[in-house]
Amino acid sequence: MKKKLVSLFIAASMVASLTACGGNDSSNSSAAPEETPKETSTEDSGKADAQPEEAEASGQENTSDEQITLRMAWWGSQTRHDLTVEVIEMYEKEHPNVNIEYEFFSFDDYFTKLKTLVASDQVWDIFQLGGNFPMYMDKIYPLDEYVESGVVDVSKISDAYLKITQDFDGTQLGLSNGLNTYGIAYDVDMFNAAGVALPDENWTWDDYAAAARAIHENTGNFGTSGFSTSEFIAGCSTYIGQLGEVGEYSFFNLDLTGMGFDDASMLEPYIQMRADLIKEGASPDAGAEAEVTNIENDFLVTGESGMTWVAVNQFPTIYDICKAEGRTLGLAPLPRVTSDGPSGAAIQSSQMLCVSQDSEHKQAAAEFISWFQNSTECNNVLQGERGIPVNEDVRAALKANAAEGQQIMYDFVDLVGTFEMPEKVNVLSPDGQDQVVDNYRNYIQQVVFGEITAKEAAEKTYADAQAIFE
Repeated sequence: MKKKLVSLFIAASMVASLTACGGNDSSNSSAAPEETPKETSTEDSGKADAQPEEAEASGQENTSDEQITLRMAWWGSQTRHDLTVEVIEMYEKEHPNVNIEYEFFSFDDYFTKLKTLVASDQVWDIFQLGGNFPMYMDKIYPLDEYVESGVVDVSKISDAYLKITQDFDGTQLGLSNGLNTYGIAYDVDMFNAAGVALPDENWTWDDYAAAARAIHENTGNFGTSGFSTSEFIAGCSTYIGQLGEVGEYSFFNLDLTGMGFDDASMLEPYIQMRADLIKEGASPDAGAEAEVTNIENDFLVTGESGMTWVAVNQFPTIYDICKAEGRTLGLAPLPRVTSDGPSGAAIQSSQMLCVSQDSEHKQAAAEFISWFQNSTECNNVLQGERGIPVNEDVRAALKANAAEGQQIMYDFVDLVGTFEMPEKVNVLSPDGQDQVVDNYRNYIQQVVFGEITAKEAAEKTYADAQAIFE
């Protein structure tokens, strides 16, 4: 299938609007470490025949009292699981004819299960997708007819936020679960104990590495957790975008037909830095990193590291965990190559909820998605865990009552929204990138063990990526 590029090319005007409104996987989507596999489902309260498919496809409101069973799945932290189950039960009480059977997984296990369901044409009625959603376009049922009929309410969602989950033809593939970006969470007390200055908004990768070494030397802890599945995002997508002028380089070009830079050596400094930190014990090796199964048991959260990479929607969760233990976390922007250079940051959709082509109850699934995004009561429970809400009324209500960690998240995205960014930023990935990502992480480990040099790792990574388009 020829994939359609979608409008996750974030325009500068959209980023600027985040500052005004207070707005907040896979390869390039919400990619902080996820938790171990876990599945559950509501008890089956009985299945009945659905409304005829023709009635659902018409976009007309479903007024039947017949019992409808919807299947839903997502990935995420234990906090996400608990909150999502709570709002599902809330929805079932408000809609007694709807029963929602749910499953939740770690990131990797979610997509393993999804691929199995794709092959058997049994994808969940409501399913969560991130930046790798082009792989599953055949299984997404667009929301356009439901938006047009009013079944899906978009009256309080700006066009800019609708576009981040549309294709270039304007087809509404889903609704964004929240606005998100990346940052470095850090332990304020550990920085102080190590005598290291707290990071500012213009700190560099050299500053980051120096802080990691000092924390390790002075406290015996890791200076920084490993980046796990986000290593490629940090060292390829972000790092390359930080070189040159704003928007001059990207790892892949914007239309995903080739590379966005032509010198493999540009990858070398980051690879060398990460390998050195691992060799020195300032960052966990592959064995230790494998112990981190979700953001809630990251070494930063367990008090064994001074820093970690984080998708900022996850920050309130780990902030609250550490606060309960008497520890204080801060949130810093991603380090830059140079203090006055491009930030490499982007505001993007964290994930989106989609209706499955395989669903026998597409309208009912769309109705749930609309409620999930637009209900203030629902989002008062979710508290922006998937990212800052796209509905303006919901966003205002949550920010007005935000707890400390949540307020830091809101303020952080406001700050990132002030950074100069390219007019367009591609947060999608071409077919074949997964293998490039896996190889890249292995190359860093090979540099650690002296099997190859950072220069060779950079050349191998570039060759792997370039081969996608041959």
